[in-house]
Amino acid sequence: MNDVNAPDGPIQTGTHHADAVEAGFVLRTRVFDAGTLRRSITRIAHEIVERNHGANDVVLVGLYTRGVELSVRIADAIESFEGQRPALGQLDIAFFRDDIGLRAVAPVGPTEVPDITGRTVVLVDDVLFTGRTARAALDALKDLGRPRSVQFAVLVDRGHRELPIRADYVGKNLPTSAVEDVRVRLGEVDGGDDGVELWGPAGGAQS
Repeated sequence: MNDVNAPDGPIQTGTHHADAVEAGFVLRTRVFDAGTLRRSITRIAHEIVERNHGANDVVLVGLYTRGVELSVRIADAIESFEGQRPALGQLDIAFFRDDIGLRAVAPVGPTEVPDITGRTVVLVDDVLFTGRTARAALDALKDLGRPRSVQFAVLVDRGHRELPIRADYVGKNLPTSAVEDVRVRLGEVDGGDDGVELWGPAGGAQS
């Protein structure tokens, strides 16, 4: 998640292109096409298996919205070369955010996580930005069990951290300005082709 639900973000990840144009944002560059995105997911899947000596005790927990679909794709990739599918879960962190008193809060989807006690949980999200979404996910996990360890996989790390959070698995480190917006497109969620795009203010403002 691009952490742009919080007051420090300009536009929410996944906003339609027309909405971005109306808000004065324009496409800067296409970071990933569908093929590059697929290869990044496959590489992350291999790294997860290598680091954890297999997938037997791994639980992939996707963060709504696009992290859920990415976790499914990572599980598919692991199953394709490992012959074993890791357990899957999905986590709604809406009520664990630290800006809960500053904006309207609504659940995004059901939290469905298998037993995580004594297992390795890999949280999966699309974009790592300030780190506040990851912190909220860690808080949410405390109510669901005591994992042996928690790791973090993201498709894009765009920098600008506000908390001491880092990802263990990264598809791409993408330098951005604070006012730019990284948009991950997944066919199952957004329709159309997969991809990652960088959008910014039409006037070229940087921060």
